[in-house]
Amino acid sequence: MSLQRQNLSLKERAGKGGGSGLVIMAEEEEENSQTGQGLQELVDQLYHFRDHYFESHSVEDAGKKQQDVREKMEKTLQQMETMEGLSKGRAQTLMLKGKALNVSPDYNAQAEELLSKAVKLDPELVEAWNQLGEVYWKKGDISAAHTCFSGALSHCKNKVSLQNLSMILRQLRTNSADDHAQNVMDSVRQAKLAVQMDVRDGRSWYVLGNAYLSLFFNTGQNPKISQQASSAYAQAEKVDPTASCNPDLHLNRATLHKYEENYMEALEGFARAAALDPAWSEPRQREQQLLDFLSRLTSLLENKGKVKGKKLQSMLGNLRPSQLGPCGDGHYQGSSGQKVKLEQRPLSALRPGANSGTVVLGKVLFSLTTEEKVPFTFGLTDSFEGPCFAVTVYNMAQSWGVLIGDSVAIPEPYLRHHHIQHQGKSFDFSGIRVETPLLLVVNGKVQGAQSQAAATVAYQAQSE
Repeated sequence: MSLQRQNLSLKERAGKGGGSGLVIMAEEEEENSQTGQGLQELVDQLYHFRDHYFESHSVEDAGKKQQDVREKMEKTLQQMETMEGLSKGRAQTLMLKGKALNVSPDYNAQAEELLSKAVKLDPELVEAWNQLGEVYWKKGDISAAHTCFSGALSHCKNKVSLQNLSMILRQLRTNSADDHAQNVMDSVRQAKLAVQMDVRDGRSWYVLGNAYLSLFFNTGQNPKISQQASSAYAQAEKVDPTASCNPDLHLNRATLHKYEENYMEALEGFARAAALDPAWSEPRQREQQLLDFLSRLTSLLENKGKVKGKKLQSMLGNLRPSQLGPCGDGHYQGSSGQKVKLEQRPLSALRPGANSGTVVLGKVLFSLTTEEKVPFTFGLTDSFEGPCFAVTVYNMAQSWGVLIGDSVAIPEPYLRHHHIQHQGKSFDFSGIRVETPLLLVVNGKVQGAQSQAAATVAYQAQSE
């Protein structure tokens, strides 16, 4: 019998009443499909409630968000129990229940159990792999999370796995700095692929911003990469209004602002992150640390480190041209790579921005340390009546520093006048930013390579 005849006879038997079993199977399939669709809608509504919480609630309700999401999760699970029916035990059902339990930012052992069963029943269920990877991430098992996201991509290229893999790569333990740098580069590539798959996905842009932020700190703080990070964060907010309610985005961007000494923007970012997640102590702590730093710094600058008049005159009287070192004899190698002659000028003569062809020499009046140890900050003056400027030094080894009374020469100084207002407080001062201690001459001596160390960025084992 031909295949065509086989099909025809099957239809004929069904039409004559002999296909009642087929009808029942079809009804069961339809019921399963409807039940599965209903479960999916419930879980989608749960995540929409979490991700769009501030569309129906004010920022003042932020402290209630986690409790509200938890209550919504419990209600969703109860509704799912009544709808399981014929779908009970299917991989998709297990995945959806595990995903519902995984809506919380905390690790859930039951979610791990359900999702593990789901991927065993259906190894090609990509969403189950992604959810299981997030569970492992919250558990602190970064290696297992990496395996899950990589496995999901081996079945199907998708933006969620690319986003998560980008974040995981930066947290994987490595044996060397070179391996870590390679992971960071790969992290950027994965984030770019996620953006290319859906340029309207705010989370992809946010993850790309974080990847660029890591690259910035791992490749010598190239200003171009810093701008790429800022642009990605801005694009995340542009294409997705919910991105503006992401406390992690505000904290990470504020971290970049602080490093670039955009202090007012940094304070606003920390405050915004704290308001969006009151239970998260880090943003408020970082905001307060920066306020304390600015308060102490401006006070010390105004009082010239509280150095007594006679002692200050004695210190300034010890300034000598010989303390300029190579900056005073034409042996300074400028940014162009050429040896140039620098003109010594007083601090009061500096202009905002780069002062090319200029060198300043002054005395250290105080130093200021912070909890983060970066930057190393000290006060510098070159005259009794003249200004005292803040000098912030980056990429220095922990053992490096200068002492009160040291003579410091700064070639081609970059000056910035800071005017900061935040929550009723004002800070005004002038500062010179130095990217590495290798640029400084301390007591007539060039600083050795051991004085320099690259800045780093730390990660917590949690999803972004």
